[in-house]
Amino acid sequence: MYRFFIYTFGCRCNQADSAAIRAGLCVHSLEEAQSHQDADLVVVNTCTVTHRTDQQVRQTVRKLHRENPQARVVVTGCYAERDPQMLASIPGVNLVIGNAEKDRLGEILETEDRHAWGKIIRTPLDPGRDYLLAPMSQTGGKTRPIVKLQDGCDARCSYCIIPTVRGPGRSARPEDILAEVRTLVNHGYQEIVLAGVHLGTYGRKLETPTSLVDLLRRILKIPGLGRLRLGSIEPMRFSRDLVRLAAGNPVLAPHFHIPLQSGSDRILRRMRRPYSAARFLDLLEYIHALLPASGLGTDILIGFPGETDRDFAETCELIRRSPLTYLHIFPFSARAGTDAYSMPDQISPRVIHERARILREISQEKNFAFRRSFLGREVRAITLAKEEEVGESAVLTENYIHARIAALTQPPNHLINVRIEDVRPEATFGLPAA
Repeated sequence: MYRFFIYTFGCRCNQADSAAIRAGLCVHSLEEAQSHQDADLVVVNTCTVTHRTDQQVRQTVRKLHRENPQARVVVTGCYAERDPQMLASIPGVNLVIGNAEKDRLGEILETEDRHAWGKIIRTPLDPGRDYLLAPMSQTGGKTRPIVKLQDGCDARCSYCIIPTVRGPGRSARPEDILAEVRTLVNHGYQEIVLAGVHLGTYGRKLETPTSLVDLLRRILKIPGLGRLRLGSIEPMRFSRDLVRLAAGNPVLAPHFHIPLQSGSDRILRRMRRPYSAARFLDLLEYIHALLPASGLGTDILIGFPGETDRDFAETCELIRRSPLTYLHIFPFSARAGTDAYSMPDQISPRVIHERARILREISQEKNFAFRRSFLGREVRAITLAKEEEVGESAVLTENYIHARIAALTQPPNHLINVRIEDVRPEATFGLPAA
């Protein structure tokens, strides 16, 4: 049996793409290996958000080839779309496949020479094509399948390479999504995650336009659905109807990730982010008022060109005042092809490093306080498999608290009530509720 292994970098959308690749390879009678060392084919699904990510991809590809030189190595994803020549030049790489072609990987492998080296297969991303939803039941052992409703982005944030490597925004048809969710429910999955590159724009360009809220209302009517969780939604496309929907339906997880990027209005304008810091804070306070136990996360981009000490202080102040419960912190990385690449007033790595340290401390303080507020309380959670890549966490609560549970007898993929017994800066501990 010809066996494959998939190594995934990046976001939930990439995880969903890897699940689609996995399903496609299984259709072509390939079997998934437990490790890259046991595989005949190694697929690396890449990200290209930062220079550091690019470097990690190259290092990983070399390592995978070094540890299994007989395996066929295929590189795909966003880095493969942005700079295929660089990846094709790495010793051991057989094929580099762009984002428009990765859904056909199984078909391509049947026609390409197994002994070819450094071949690039890349065609332009089609702006007129709806996003074709791939089956997500091949999760690679994970308990929470990710259904990617939407791909691409029409925004033009001045720092972001994603519209170039993912193409224009396009959405899957509601009927296909509903059918996929029903299939996953029938397979027994208790939590389903909905994701997209620009999820809040879902349905706007379909032949019969719709919205994310309308789609959610239909999904939530599916019998047997345990929990539905949303991926990241940009603040300029975040409908407050989502909050009201979650407040009225316990199946929709009270957990929202809304990227801020900067708390300075001046920097937001330079980033071409069409909202103000005050508007963002007002949205968070609205969510907190309706769902006071909700988990609220955001992304912060540190060291954008021209970011002064005052701009950074405004970001810190907004975060401290807000009901945010965790942060994802990213250092600015100039990407060729974006407007920010050639902007003056680039920030030194030393300053970026120090600002990131300060924000990590604020994030840890806020997250610790949030988790401590649940001491002695019961929370609904899903039991996790080791493939979830969340350290030693045994469960994930509906509001995004990762907890270690003593005496847990339930296998992965079960919704249970847990009582939070102990909260430390580094971990949360609980017990199954009686």
